[in-house]
Amino acid sequence: MAVEILQTDDQYVLNHCTKFLARDNTDPRHNFGQFNNDDPRSHIAEPWRFPIIDSYSDGSDFVKSYSSNVVTFVYQQLGATPPKNIAVIGTFANLYEPIPLKPVNFIGEPTGYYALSIVVPKAQFHTYKFIVDGQAIIDPINPQRAQLDNGQLWSRFFTQLCTEPLNFEDWEFDIVARLVDHILPFRTKEGENFLNRYYNFLGKQDKQVQYAYAYRLDESVGAANFIDNILAREENHHLIDYKICLGQISRILRQRNPYVEPKDVSKELYIDLYDEMAINKVNGWNYQEYQEPRFFLQLLRRHTFTGAFSHPKYGGNVGGTGWAYLSERYRDQNGKTLFDWRRAIEAPLGLNSDYRG
Repeated sequence: MAVEILQTDDQYVLNHCTKFLARDNTDPRHNFGQFNNDDPRSHIAEPWRFPIIDSYSDGSDFVKSYSSNVVTFVYQQLGATPPKNIAVIGTFANLYEPIPLKPVNFIGEPTGYYALSIVVPKAQFHTYKFIVDGQAIIDPINPQRAQLDNGQLWSRFFTQLCTEPLNFEDWEFDIVARLVDHILPFRTKEGENFLNRYYNFLGKQDKQVQYAYAYRLDESVGAANFIDNILAREENHHLIDYKICLGQISRILRQRNPYVEPKDVSKELYIDLYDEMAINKVNGWNYQEYQEPRFFLQLLRRHTFTGAFSHPKYGGNVGGTGWAYLSERYRDQNGKTLFDWRRAIEAPLGLNSDYRG
């Protein structure tokens, strides 16, 4: 598998290292909850930002560029003696062919950082390890881990628009999708009409480019997928909330209708459950295991609306569908939209030639 290596400017890498690696983590929510104080990842501000996943542009073909990300691996020298050789292996390349990292310098002097930038297609996840002086190690910075079938632990990253399940099992994802479906405005008659018109009238190229990574667009414009993505990184400290509460919800729905899978029960059952969670009085809820179902509902609502209306690169708002909904709904007295989002977003989603999101 051929890998395209980019010659990234040292300043680009140092800007990210200064913002995140050079600052101590003072917020325990961002150390992913499972690290001891002697683990280097527990002292990194927002460690989920590594490797760096960034937009890619070849400077000419916006459509082609849109399908890829720049992934920059960063290795931080932990001891006083610098390693002689640092490389990375991973599923994004021929697995057992190490690709060397280069030292990152500042004004000609070594900084203790090593980096490598490559081009990786969007909508993928990969596992990797560093090879430091011949020894394979997991990334000491990145908190994401993947355990393979043979029991070995590897570091993991995923590119933008990833639709592969990263945290949820199928039954968990199905329940999240049903809950999200009740929260979003797209299930109203007006919303359904909008979705049908918006998607059906897209041109062929738009469907191939903007919606190539669509995941269950008809249900939640990608909001459920967005939740799975953020729980793998910046909101990982809330993954335990989802795991516990989805288990409870599945059990309760089975009690209320033992003949149908929770993902297929009637809309009325989900509405009843939603209303009970809103007032923190859910019949059958195990409050010793999780005291505040209302808190989980508030968490789910925050994640849902964020996913539906944030930049599509985060896994929701597929093709700008949520933005288009707002654009159509909010207009001035002359019928001109008050939310002209295409002017601010890069091609092919929008019309801005300067912005590269």
